[in-house]
Amino acid sequence: MNAITLTNSGVLLTDGVPKQVESLPEEARKEAIRDGRSKTMASRILSAHNVSGDPEHLRIRFDALTSHDITYVGIIQTARASGLKSFPVPYAMTNCHNSLCAVGGTINEDDHVFGLSAAKKYGGIYVPANQSVIHSFAREELAGCGRMILGSDSHTRYGALGTMGIGEGGPELVKQLLKNTYDIDAPGVVLVWLTGKPRRGIGPHDVALALVGATFASGFVKNKVLEFAGPGVASLPIDFRNGVDVMTTETTCLSSIWVTDQVTQHHYEVHGRPQDYKPLSPEDGAYYDAMIHIDLDAMESMIALPFHPSHVYTIHEFLANAKEILSEVDKEAADKFRKASLHLADKVLPDGRVMADQGIIAGCAGGMFDSIDEANAILHGGSTGNGYFSLSVYPTSVPVSLELTRIGVSADLLSAGAVIKPSFCGPCFGAGDVPANNGLSLRHTTRNFPNREGSKPGEGQLAGVALMDARSIAATARNGGIITAATDVDYTYTPHAYHYDRSVYEKRVYFGYGKADPSVQLILGPNITDWPRQYPLADNLLLELAAVIHDPVTTTDELIPSGETSSYRSNPLRLAEFALSRRVPGYVGHAKDVAAQESQRRDGVLSNHLRAVLDAVGSAEELAPVTQFGSCVFANKPGDGSAREQAASCQKVLGGFGNICYEYPTKRYRSNCINWGILPFTLPAGTEFPFEEGDCVFVPDIRMAVSQSVETIQATVIRQDGTTAPLTLCLSGLTPDEREIILDGCLMNYYAAHADV
Repeated sequence: MNAITLTNSGVLLTDGVPKQVESLPEEARKEAIRDGRSKTMASRILSAHNVSGDPEHLRIRFDALTSHDITYVGIIQTARASGLKSFPVPYAMTNCHNSLCAVGGTINEDDHVFGLSAAKKYGGIYVPANQSVIHSFAREELAGCGRMILGSDSHTRYGALGTMGIGEGGPELVKQLLKNTYDIDAPGVVLVWLTGKPRRGIGPHDVALALVGATFASGFVKNKVLEFAGPGVASLPIDFRNGVDVMTTETTCLSSIWVTDQVTQHHYEVHGRPQDYKPLSPEDGAYYDAMIHIDLDAMESMIALPFHPSHVYTIHEFLANAKEILSEVDKEAADKFRKASLHLADKVLPDGRVMADQGIIAGCAGGMFDSIDEANAILHGGSTGNGYFSLSVYPTSVPVSLELTRIGVSADLLSAGAVIKPSFCGPCFGAGDVPANNGLSLRHTTRNFPNREGSKPGEGQLAGVALMDARSIAATARNGGIITAATDVDYTYTPHAYHYDRSVYEKRVYFGYGKADPSVQLILGPNITDWPRQYPLADNLLLELAAVIHDPVTTTDELIPSGETSSYRSNPLRLAEFALSRRVPGYVGHAKDVAAQESQRRDGVLSNHLRAVLDAVGSAEELAPVTQFGSCVFANKPGDGSAREQAASCQKVLGGFGNICYEYPTKRYRSNCINWGILPFTLPAGTEFPFEEGDCVFVPDIRMAVSQSVETIQATVIRQDGTTAPLTLCLSGLTPDEREIILDGCLMNYYAAHADV
């Protein structure tokens, strides 16, 4: 994108100006780098939360935790089994993902009741359904300048409020609840330098999608912290900053932090927490590993086509080549799905315009006050029409909805044909406003992965989501569903001042931090079950490939689909039935067959298949007692997207013991694998993987390799025809605690083993 420039070399921020460090003499450069690393905002905040005493190997304790109702039951059940007595820090449990209670009978509300009972028992914060989405509540009630928040949702990002947010799988929150630490090596920091000012019609999603498009594919900021600064920051309202910030997750960065100023200060004053503001800025001489320059003056209205937020174009580029671009999307869908097909190219009208079927403004990215306010100004006096196109608006919290109602915005939107809906994350993950088959939905939400709109390709249903800013969605609605850039619409917008009314939370939210009551009994519905027994790692490991996926990236939504499947998240065995169901339908049956053979092996009985495979690498009689047999997933790059631990735990419940890949796109999915005792193998660069589902991989002496930190392991592939081939596997970067977790079989076993230590 012309508005974004990447500098893949070190940068010093000197006298308020970024300069490439290569221009300095060698000794001066080394000294500047050494001194400058500690001068970033990110470094100072991380250091303040690090209890290791080692600036390179961090052990972080967070100020607050957040979870929603897809994850908190499993987290609390795991922590409870590991000795939890009370929540040591504020822990907010929101109910924004399974609010509809549309499937599964009573089980969604059973989980909500469990959550409230847990908040009373352990001293938590419980946010009832439809009160707020998880990240809105954190912005309103938990964020503070210089703080750190850990959330079991990948979009845990509060950098624009001076708070470093990190999204991880549930086991990492379990560690915090048990007063343990989040362990990482000191991350690199990338400067995001903003200049200019957005013109009318440009919103935060335009900037965010351009940023994702410029950085995702190359891994430019993978597992690094994005630090936003520059003169352009001052031109952005706080909701605009939050809207960009929440989407940094899609770049694969670890976290984010922004300079704070009077705009940030005003946010805290409006929310009745002026004491939580403090100025944050990099020190002079701060060093950054790379830089991203965003020229806000040059920003254009953007669109991200299915099936990833990085599949971006300017809306003008897209409209100029819509037939060709949408035909490529249709082809990708045909390659991914066998029973369903897309025909989005049919959305192109004879005159070249493109017709959408649906517009959605929702969630932590789109449902904020400013975006809805300006969308209303664009649509004001117009109509969404009475054709196939529809517009739904989900304010991000009841306080936001209340203010929109008081100033008349909600009434105006309703009069134009929009539908106002309660605070709910459903449209972001496929549980709300599911479009018709072959529909094209335009959404100001965070993701547009396959099935994120709720379709079921295994049953012949498939639709597509394109991400756009609320402003362009409103412009499209004004034109009856004809895709239109907001910059092409003539409108007048005078922003309304936002007034936060906390009284609605005081009346409905249970604020129980510091009020733990051990006498309270947890309310356990029939679907809330304990985890099945997991076993320690054996001396050797035999893995059968139950899924082999050669897509460039495999998302967590493909590993465990979102939407209605999430209703079963409190029942590990039922949820596991959905693993890879929309990408590799045969995976569950295959994995179960392997698990059944492993169960027989533990009872001293070898299946003919297992005997033959072990005989191919040695003596089955000698190897069987010391060789664990489990299923394995191969994918080029698995785990992009959601922090949901179920992407890994479902594999383990089904008897999975390994992932093999070229790289993990995010730390959080790799951590989920480790915490569930799944070996996170990688292949050396340049290694071909020509093996197929049903082939096996024998990994000898794996227990010794893990315990002794051996990082390169010589394995053997046993093909289905009985022939063998060597395979080098890498197992690098495991911390001492991670090695113990894998040796014990999973995080729960690890805590059980150390309960009396």
